[in-house]
Order: sequence, then C-alpha cells, then structure tokens
Amino acid sequence: MTDLKKPGIARHLPLIIVAVVAVIGAVTLKDYLTFDTLRDNREALLQFRDENLIGLAAVFATVYIVMVVFSLPGAAVASVTGGFLFGLATGTTLNVVSATIGASGIFLAARWGLGETLSARFEAAEGRVQMLKQALRENEIEVLLLLRLVPAVPFFVANLLPAMVGVKFGNFLWTTAVGIIPGAIVFTWIGVGVGAVFDRGEDPDLSLLWEPHVIGPILGLCVLAAMPIIVKSLRRKGAGKTPEA
Repeated sequence: MTDLKKPGIARHLPLIIVAVVAVIGAVTLKDYLTFDTLRDNREALLQFRDENLIGLAAVFATVYIVMVVFSLPGAAVASVTGGFLFGLATGTTLNVVSATIGASGIFLAARWGLGETLSARFEAAEGRVQMLKQALRENEIEVLLLLRLVPAVPFFVANLLPAMVGVKFGNFLWTTAVGIIPGAIVFTWIGVGVGAVFDRGEDPDLSLLWEPHVIGPILGLCVLAAMPIIVKSLRRKGAGKTPEA
C-alpha cells in the first residue's frame, strides 16, 4: 500500500532542512562570521583576489547565497566584504545578485512547504483576514518594495512572509533585486574603506546606515513606494462617500 504521508513530508523537507541548518549555523558560526575574521584573513583574501579574481568572486557569491538561504549570521559582514574585495560597483552587483538568489531560494522552499497550505487558508478565510489578503493582492508590488526598503524589517522576514501569503514569485524576484539596492550600496561603500578602518585598529561603523544623510533618501524611497497605497485608499474612501442631496 502506498504511504500517503510521504508526499507531505517531501514537500516540507526543503523548509525543514533550512530551519535545521539555520539553527546549527546560528550556534556554531556566530563567532566566525565576524569582522575579526575578515581582519585576520584580509591579506590572504587580497592575494587570492589578485591571483584569481573570477574564482574569488564565484566563491564569494556562493557563500553569500548559502548564508541567505539558511539565514546564517554575518550577512552584514558579507556585504562589507564584497566592497572590501571588489570595490563599489562590482561589490554592489555581487551583493545584490547573491542576496536575490538566496532570497529566492528560501522563498521557494517556504512556498513549496508551508506556503501552499497557508495560501489555501488565506483564500478560504473571511472577515479581516480576507480584507488583508485583498489589500495585499491590490498593492502587492508596493508592499514587497516596502518590505525591502524599510531597514527595520529583518531580511528573513521579508523572504518568508511573501511566500506564505501567496505573492507571485516574479514580483518577489524583481522587487527584491530593486529594493535591496540602496542598503547594498551603503554596506558595500563601508567595505570600500574598511582596510583603513582595520589599520586604525577599529571595526566598521555599521551605524552609518542610520545617519540622516543616508537614512533620509531611503525613507524617501519608502514614501514613494507607499504613495500608490495611500492614493488608492483615499480614492476608495472618496468613492464610498454618498453625495449629499
């Protein structure tokens, strides 16, 4: 007799693997994926880069993708490392491409597992849940961009939540690539000057992201992304008003 439980287990297996590796990685790698590790190995990394730039770029991208897929600690360190090794333009490109691929991996793992079940429940739900689903469907692009642009939203949340509420993968993919560019530029820019920071015996100052001249433009982009949602809401309220006699 065929075991009817196997397909369910197989469907959830990718997400289970991601969760297990994420927990193991958080416990075992947190002391290694640090700026101290980059400082201690920077000469060897720079020498390898000078000898095999393409090879190092491939290794860097692979490691970054794995870190994102399994939500491992050290994503900020990886982004800064991209700027340190490859400069602003190439480093930003590698950071954005790698993060987007990794985000897509965890999105698909969640969609294949819990996402289908939760999406079906959303479809069958009524009341406020139904209103939330409808609002997300009408403003899918804007909400996805906001999830990426708002610095307070954890990256793994912005990867998992869209998969669980049933957004289109194509929209998730391009909004991820576009939405993470501002933050990627900031972290990569920090990495460009990290060698001088190490020479002074200091660690990179990631609080730069919250400086007014940096966070201001990012918040401006958040407002632009939210404007269509606000306009639609105002129009809906205006249309709902009955004209007075």
